[in-house]
Amino acid sequence: MSRPMLQLYNSMTRTVEPLKRADHDRDPAGKRVSLYVCGPTIYNYGHIGNFRTYVAVDLLRRTLKHFGYQVDHVMQFTDVDDKTIRGSREKNLPLKEFTAIYRKAFLEDAKTLNIEVAERTPDATDHVPAMIALIQKLIDKKSAYVSDDGSVYFRIASFPKYGCLCHLDLANLISGARVNQDEYEKEGVGDFVLWKKWVPADGDAGWDSPWGKGRPGWHIECSALSMEFLGPQIDIHGGGTDLRFPHHENEIAQSEAATGKKFVDHWFHVEHLLVDGQKMSKSLGNMYTVRDVRARGYTGRELRYALLSGAAYSKNLNFTWQGMDDAKTALARIDEWRKRINAAQTQVSDPGRETGIAEELMNHADLALANDLNIADLLGELFQWIRVTNKAMDDGTLSAADAKVLNSVWGQIDAILGLGDATVTVPAEVQALADQRAEARKAKNFAKSDELRKAIEALGWKVKDTAKGQELSPG
Repeated sequence: MSRPMLQLYNSMTRTVEPLKRADHDRDPAGKRVSLYVCGPTIYNYGHIGNFRTYVAVDLLRRTLKHFGYQVDHVMQFTDVDDKTIRGSREKNLPLKEFTAIYRKAFLEDAKTLNIEVAERTPDATDHVPAMIALIQKLIDKKSAYVSDDGSVYFRIASFPKYGCLCHLDLANLISGARVNQDEYEKEGVGDFVLWKKWVPADGDAGWDSPWGKGRPGWHIECSALSMEFLGPQIDIHGGGTDLRFPHHENEIAQSEAATGKKFVDHWFHVEHLLVDGQKMSKSLGNMYTVRDVRARGYTGRELRYALLSGAAYSKNLNFTWQGMDDAKTALARIDEWRKRINAAQTQVSDPGRETGIAEELMNHADLALANDLNIADLLGELFQWIRVTNKAMDDGTLSAADAKVLNSVWGQIDAILGLGDATVTVPAEVQALADQRAEARKAKNFAKSDELRKAIEALGWKVKDTAKGQELSPG
């Protein structure tokens, strides 16, 4: 089945446009897509704003595969920067030991959210020689210089395109102004640091280089790693919108200055996550981790649905606890529909013939995804088909053949959404009451059965009687 052309919003051009592919030399068949995503700085647990980005990237990755592309995905872990060094010193741990804690935690949380792991997930500190080589190349090209403080800076005046991603006006730029911090505001633009001279506060974070002992700046890490694993040009570069400046702007400058080639064909930025309409902050007490959400009784599956469905990736998403309850309700509807579809495959004596209803659902899903990952349209179509097919099952007009194909189509859609199956662990106390209720019903003691139903409901569970016996579900 032919699929529509995949179109995505490009942050560089600020338009929705067909996916471009730069990497033709390494992919004569035309199916490889190189995808580089800025990974986490591993100094703390990731919050749900961070994971909003990685869930959106996961949707992109799964959609690319659905459209027949072979995705070559790299996501680095930043395990050396101002924050990681400060955190390791506060915990009195070696840098690598400190960051390993949060690397492991990130991967655990990603698994909770059913995020597919990138093909390569390098740690920055394992590739410092590649960063040193890239910096030396920039020095040789007069795009970088060793300063009087012993650090190396990128000379932004040497790159006339500087500011192209964020549309910066550099007319008032102070010549020779420097920025030594990894993160800074647009008002503080200046020559940015590529290599920081070692100081005692850096502890064990230091490497020998032609310019003396020091460590890489944050921005050079991603340029060096993307070139090492994906080559000088990449098809899609993704990350949170907060990385546009200075990080991605600096990546463009240092990469293109080094290679003379266009660095990225398509920029994929995921907008902010708000909580109850406000920016997340520790002072407001609204900075939640994946673990915080699970501690409130929600599943990773429910959080994934909320992060997917709350808004288009290119728009701000407002996270609320009511939204989490809505996600739970929506998933319960999907799960109940799937049970009915599975049963309909075998319970109809005459299998009948396919009517095309399932293929129509998949066509609508493809159109929605091709239109800049329009998740709202995809879910809208899905729930419309749930209503239609539920009514057909109620009326006895859905053929077993259609039910079988619908089940197959759901598998394709879920390969994109990544929702998976509900995994419910029934508490022992609830299961014991259900077992007693089954015995009461077997003895036709319906008064006792009703009493036990109420006891089960009081514990937050629902019980449904079916031809195959009782079914328990969280209430």
